Amino acid sequence: MMPRSRIAVLLLAAVALPLAGCSKGGERPKADLAASKVTTIGVNAYLWRASLDTLSFMPLVQTDSNGGVIVTDWYVNPQVPTERMKVTVSILDQDLRADAVRVAALREVSQGGQWVAAPVRAATVQKLEDIILTRARDLRRAAIAG
Repeated sequence: MMPRSRIAVLLLAAVALPLAGCSKGGERPKADLAASKVTTIGVNAYLWRASLDTLSFMPLVQTDSNGGVIVTDWYVNPQVPTERMKVTVSILDQDLRADAVRVAALREVSQGGQWVAAPVRAATVQKLEDIILTRARDLRRAAIAG
């Protein structure tokens, strides 16, 4: 007669081995590519990509994906050559959340050949944050669908 522990091991092996290969069509289970928490870089990858996409028309001075900081150079809109903007985006978390992105902007206007600091409307900064968040959500939805 076999000891109980050996019988238990054999039963476990008999049940577990056939189930070990079970998955869709013999494929390995796939990782959730659309997880809201992404750790391959220091910050949320969807927010990072969305920020770069949103600011792609502006020249970049600094990008740090581990620290989550994007700094643009001064950008002059060809339609308003007497005004220029500089933007800094900070991604504060690894999760895709509304409070995980912060935008700061500087604005200057040309007066007599000199650039002079001018106020930035709060709505401008809020609009940039909204655009980044919307784009990040779109990227995540596309990853889920794909």
